[in-house]
Amino acid sequence: MTDTTIDNPAHAFIAKTVAENPVVLFMKGVPEQPRCGFSALVVQILDHLGADFIGVDVLQDDGLRDGIKTFTDWPTIPQLYVKGEFVGGSDIIREMFQSGELKPLLIEQGVLAA
Repeated sequence: MTDTTIDNPAHAFIAKTVAENPVVLFMKGVPEQPRCGFSALVVQILDHLGADFIGVDVLQDDGLRDGIKTFTDWPTIPQLYVKGEFVGGSDIIREMFQSGELKPLLIEQGVLAA
């Protein structure tokens, strides 16, 4: 968490959301209706693995849309957080899934049954 959290309402919301939910996907759209292919890809991977997650639609708030990028210093959306830790965007999640790294990480973090 950065020092800007106090001064930035979006950062405060992001920090609270990732602290209160084991798996969070900041995305364009919602899991039932992604509004970009990259968000849809990560939703498909998480659904395929059977992971419970919440989706936060960054398109609803420009402050949030910009804030998520500065919160992690990661320029793209979607962004996946597991147990409060930033895991990556769609390319990283896809690579982790294809290499077989993602499922063990989710199991190890206790957010997916073995």
